[in-house]
Amino acid sequence: MDRIDLLQIFLRVAATGSFSQAADQLSLPRPTVSLAVQQLEARLGTRLLHRTTRKVALTLDGHALVERASSLVDEMQDLEQRFRPNHHAVAGRLRIDVPSRVARLLIAPALPALLAQHPGLEVDLGSSDRAVDLVLEHVDCALRVGPLADSSLVAKPLGSMRLINCASPAYLAQHGTPQTPADLAAHQVVRYNSPTTGRSAPWEWVEGGSEHSQVVPGAVGANHVESYIACALAGLGLIQIPQYDVRGHLQAGELVEVLHDYPPPALPVHVLYPHRTHLSRRVRVFIEWVAQLLAQAGAVEDAIQ
Repeated sequence: MDRIDLLQIFLRVAATGSFSQAADQLSLPRPTVSLAVQQLEARLGTRLLHRTTRKVALTLDGHALVERASSLVDEMQDLEQRFRPNHHAVAGRLRIDVPSRVARLLIAPALPALLAQHPGLEVDLGSSDRAVDLVLEHVDCALRVGPLADSSLVAKPLGSMRLINCASPAYLAQHGTPQTPADLAAHQVVRYNSPTTGRSAPWEWVEGGSEHSQVVPGAVGANHVESYIACALAGLGLIQIPQYDVRGHLQAGELVEVLHDYPPPALPVHVLYPHRTHLSRRVRVFIEWVAQLLAQAGAVEDAIQ
């Protein structure tokens, strides 16, 4: 095997934390994968992995190599792609992470068109409501909704996401329809608990050009958007949610928008990726594609071209 092949195998072992899983994903015998890592360690003169009977973990040198090797392998794949007949298409594995509802409602239904345009592309779609570590979990790029924490990642803004207040007809029939934020004292909310911190988000709204917030009581909390919406559908309280997220429920009359004149602040939407001198064509193609997808679906406003 040449050095690029060895690096590709090592990166797959690092990403999966398992020789067996890496072998399965690369369609190679497990001994071949193990031998490739041994050859790479011998060539570099350092141990890259801690091996136990149960798991594989990166050494400090292994972490350093992942950082450098990822961009090197991407550049080599891009270079090879330029000289193929269909050089406008991209190929290779793309690891992305997006919020769960965005994955289910927008990304997954649109992936067949993307893969038809780039048949050599392989997509690993991660979807959760927690913030993954792109570097440690070997993710090429991530879609993030909401304020960003300080980090060394590159953040490309895609626009903002409009949120609404809503509740089920059954809840409103029992508790009445709030007309102003002053009415919230007599209502219940479904609390959204951060998957990262566990803290409940306060009720927020914009009034007179200023942002306001208050804590509203709620008997039920959820840390996953699917569960959060399900609780609202069950009549457990008011929720604040991206409008596109519940469009179907609104059209079916399963949820009703309330406090229209007091909307929650819009949330910024970004694509994040590790800082690299060279950004792979796969990532660039995905960023352009997802930006267009979100804008066409009406999921983002003020889209940045």
